[in-house]
Amino acid sequence: MAAESTRHPAHAELTRRWTDTVLAARDDDGSGPAPEPYAANLLDRWAEPRRRYHTTDHLLAVLDHIDVLEAHGERAEDPAAVRLAAWFHDAVYLPDRSENEERSARLAERALAELGIGPERTAEVARLVRLTVTHDPADQDTDGAVLCDADLAILASPPAAYAAYTAAVREEYAFVPDDAFRVGRAAVLRQLLDLPRLFRTPYGERAWARPARRNMRDELAALTRT
Repeated sequence: MAAESTRHPAHAELTRRWTDTVLAARDDDGSGPAPEPYAANLLDRWAEPRRRYHTTDHLLAVLDHIDVLEAHGERAEDPAAVRLAAWFHDAVYLPDRSENEERSARLAERALAELGIGPERTAEVARLVRLTVTHDPADQDTDGAVLCDADLAILASPPAAYAAYTAAVREEYAFVPDDAFRVGRAAVLRQLLDLPRLFRTPYGERAWARPARRNMRDELAALTRT
């Protein structure tokens, strides 16, 4: 468990939010172990020292953006599953590995079954975690739309915050040479820019799409400038 002095300032709040979500998500009999140790394990994962962007701050931001979407009427079919998926979507994160989402989904399947959450909701959480590979939910997939929009909302940040985000991503990939990083990062940006709709909820498309596309085009231009 993380030492008290190194805990994120929102540690207690996040533990409470996790506990509330797990209790709401459990089957009707409410059986299962205490949720708090699972929160501690997940928060330790999010606080791993090698992380620079995929940190506890990112987890908190995704959860907050889910709340923003809900406040603007963008309600998921299974809000508890969406919030649980937010907790797990980068729980396993190694920048030099390509199977992070799959490993995170499997962690969710194991942990949620232990916590007394039913197989249908557990499967939905795992599906949502895997969906963050592409951020391309199907039409009418309200759970996927809310999670993906909340995860991508960082792209719509003001310029200074966007610059801090891109710098943190580069730090996570410090082991990659500059030329290779530019090629890989440009490919990610093009994949996102090529999506017919970057944000799938009406609020996300209305509030976040334009600044996000502007930020990504500016970053792509800088990466490909000769």
